[in-house]
Amino acid sequence: MVVLSRIYTRTGDGGETRLSDMSLARKTDPRVAAYGDVDEANSTIGLALAQPGIPSAIRAALGRVQNELFDLGADLSNPLQENPKYPPLRITSEAVDRLEAWCDEFGDDLPTLRSFILPGGTPAGATLHVARTICRRAERSAWVAVEAYGTETAPAGSEQPGGVNPVAVRYLNRLSDLLFICSRAVNGTDNEVLWVPGGDRDGTPQSPGSEADPAATAES
Repeated sequence: MVVLSRIYTRTGDGGETRLSDMSLARKTDPRVAAYGDVDEANSTIGLALAQPGIPSAIRAALGRVQNELFDLGADLSNPLQENPKYPPLRITSEAVDRLEAWCDEFGDDLPTLRSFILPGGTPAGATLHVARTICRRAERSAWVAVEAYGTETAPAGSEQPGGVNPVAVRYLNRLSDLLFICSRAVNGTDNEVLWVPGGDRDGTPQSPGSEADPAATAES
């Protein structure tokens, strides 16, 4: 059980914070940056859900995602340690599989894209686009933490900090895909405006069925 009896504590005024295993870390530590970005992504999903126009199935899926993002933040803030005193919250492969299933469920009926979509649309759809970009940043921040600490489990009693759970990073990758699909499903695809490379731009918005070819590959 989490008890928040007082919100301000003054314990972080020196630029340090405690990770989930109670070890001290600087607030500029890559782990702290990663779970901070996860918190921002979660808050932006909450902003999207506060707006009308989201189908009930997507709303239910994103509600579960919000809970899992708290788990993921706890995961990123807890170095991998052998035989921990208390079982840590960890994102599992089953959670990643669930994201992929939702991608298929919500995306199968959407028309194939021939270019990238200009972010926008309804307030809810546009906010999901913002959440997608923040989720991508959270993924990049998590990879910075992986580069700093690796993905290995530290032996019990080791003075070296343990690594980062790679499944948590994979979850963020799949979540950004899901948020993109959800933004399309929420906005509707009839009025999507596609990116047109500069050399081919004539002032006429492209429809989803156009043959404009992207000049770059989407981040996967």
